[in-house]
Amino acid sequence: MNDGFLELTLIVALSAVLGVIARLLKQPTLLAYLAAGVLGGVFQFSQIEEQQNFQVFSDLGIMFLLFLVGMEINYSSLRAVGKNAALLGTAQIALTSAIGYLLASSLGFPPLSAFYVAIALTFSSTIIIVKLLSDKRDLGSLYGKLSIGLLLVQDIVAILVLMILSGAGRTGYFSPIDAALLVITIIALFALMLWLGRWVLPPIFDRVAKSSELLFIVSLAWVFVVAMVVSRLGFSIEIAGLLAGLALANSSEHFQIAARVRPLRDFFLIIFFFSLGASLRLADLSAAWVQISTLSLFVLIGNPLIVLVLMGLMGYKKRTSFLAGISLGQVSEFSLVLAAVGLELGHLNSQTVGVITAVGIISIILSTYLIVHSESLYQALSGILQYFELKNAREPHIPSMTAKKPIILIGFHRTGRSIAQALKPKDLLVVDFDPEVIKILESQGYSYIFGDIKDEDIIEEARLDKARLVICTSPDAEDNFALLSAIRGLKRKPFIVTRAETESDAHELYAQGANYVLLPHVSSGHYLGHLLSSDPTFRLLRQMRKREHPA
Repeated sequence: MNDGFLELTLIVALSAVLGVIARLLKQPTLLAYLAAGVLGGVFQFSQIEEQQNFQVFSDLGIMFLLFLVGMEINYSSLRAVGKNAALLGTAQIALTSAIGYLLASSLGFPPLSAFYVAIALTFSSTIIIVKLLSDKRDLGSLYGKLSIGLLLVQDIVAILVLMILSGAGRTGYFSPIDAALLVITIIALFALMLWLGRWVLPPIFDRVAKSSELLFIVSLAWVFVVAMVVSRLGFSIEIAGLLAGLALANSSEHFQIAARVRPLRDFFLIIFFFSLGASLRLADLSAAWVQISTLSLFVLIGNPLIVLVLMGLMGYKKRTSFLAGISLGQVSEFSLVLAAVGLELGHLNSQTVGVITAVGIISIILSTYLIVHSESLYQALSGILQYFELKNAREPHIPSMTAKKPIILIGFHRTGRSIAQALKPKDLLVVDFDPEVIKILESQGYSYIFGDIKDEDIIEEARLDKARLVICTSPDAEDNFALLSAIRGLKRKPFIVTRAETESDAHELYAQGANYVLLPHVSSGHYLGHLLSSDPTFRLLRQMRKREHPA
């Protein structure tokens, strides 16, 4: 057994143990991974930050995370918040960097170091925000969409800064022409991905979607091909992940792809958080505690306050402004990369890099708690927050990704299609896994979700709490039990119809909360018996035959 495998075993095992403890204590698991890294660094049983293989794992974690973020971007929603997010992001970056520079200078940093510190404090962590908002199921909310839009603006600016610094060398000189070409390249890449996502990729993924395994492999191949091409253009593979996901955002299969990529993302992110924690050297930073604590407070309080003021002036309500602001109170992974680039170029010394890293870890840890408990904080501070809201505040309408429907039908094969024929299409949302069925639904004008009802994201997207009737025609008992389990947690429960293949399954489904269980051989017999007794001339049966078999 080589040392690398042994070290990976220790990392995963320690992260798992601390993760279980964090779960039992009802704490965010990502803090457990950071704590595992800090322990690894303190006791020096891990040299993860010095090994290239583990760095690749960390990069892959961020790449897959941004890939999933890209697939969550709904074009209509992005257009709805895009202008405001761009304006908000630009103003936030300008104000935060200016105030950060003055603060860093007052703490004794020389001008060039103060510039790096100010820029590092400006950017918020896409990894932390997306993961926590996803856990809270708030990515689809107005403040969630605005936060993601603002992060996209920050990431674009961060890429520009990193590219300019990387090309500047030790002289600090860069060509304005090169910078302009860089901006044009970024715009062209986004446009290309949108075009591919609309015209080229859909037929390819529709063909492979019949096989879950093939869909997963083709999706991975797409991400890595984009990463290879984009990296040749001088960009990071993390940005490649965002672009690759953006191209698949409006595909019918994006829920299934996300469900299969998510475990990969989680594994590689463990390595990222562990390496981040391991990079902190507590003994080397004892003399800089004033700088670290002051800058940490600025990130945790100053950044959210700046966003709160800006959004209030833009007309957003205090709750939206507060939740969006509080989610941005940490240092970005891009900031740590920026510090590393500054050290390599000779612009920064190791002490300044250590301060930036320490502020990053402290802000990530504390902001995690702030985000998790943001609703409670809002309730406690609601009286004060009214001063950050205009009297006639009106928020823009954000279209939801899926229209809310009073009837949700899970499964559109023979039984489901027969049921749908008796219902109004405008009242119906269909959930199905078969890409051929999706084509039929599109041609007939039904609202639909392509995916497996056992997937939590699909259950959330269907908005079961807004329906009055949910019908599951799937013969898979696990599908029905998963559906009932999800509905039990709702405050407002719809009428539930499920399907069973055996009487024992039917009894169990009733015990789990089903209002009616469809047993095909029993229900069809009862229905036929009712028709025969009520229609001795067989007129209804003849009409049904003509409707079902026109020829």
